[in-house]
Amino acid sequence: MGRTLENKKEIVADLKETLSESTLALVIDYQGLTVSQITDLRRRLRPTGTVCKVTKNTLMGIAIEGEEKWQPMSELLQGASAFLLVKEDFSSAIKAYQDFQKVTKKTELRGGVMEGRLLKETDVKALGDLPSKEQLVAQIAGAINALATKIAVGINEVPGSLARALQAVADGEKDGSAESPAE
Repeated sequence: MGRTLENKKEIVADLKETLSESTLALVIDYQGLTVSQITDLRRRLRPTGTVCKVTKNTLMGIAIEGEEKWQPMSELLQGASAFLLVKEDFSSAIKAYQDFQKVTKKTELRGGVMEGRLLKETDVKALGDLPSKEQLVAQIAGAINALATKIAVGINEVPGSLARALQAVADGEKDGSAESPAE
């Protein structure tokens, strides 16, 4: 039994909502994957905030209609398509998909769309090579911590240098006053 018109409208509305929250959409050919493999892919993508949608190309085509940001995806809508809709951390999502692809060797990345631009497989791989959000935050925190440490050391050094300079002057005056009576 086919889907009702109401059911299709619900699917399109859900796709539109998910797309509105997404920064990157990847289109993969999932032909040959079993249900358990699709479930495994979804499980791997879940921690990255990515949603895997398996839907008809016509329904996705309707969902992207009038959406300038997602229009290039229409070129990728052919065959058995699964859509990986990435909300935030696209680097981790791409790495999770690549790990899955290495294990199954059954899927093929057709391309993706980000900020209204069509991405080829090489572009997506380049995005996957970028550091993850957590790595970037750690790098920034490390740089801020190093800077704060240098400032703290510099601030602590000022009173110490001043104290040594005063001590040297005091020692110089002592030596000078001790020599005066001996003359």
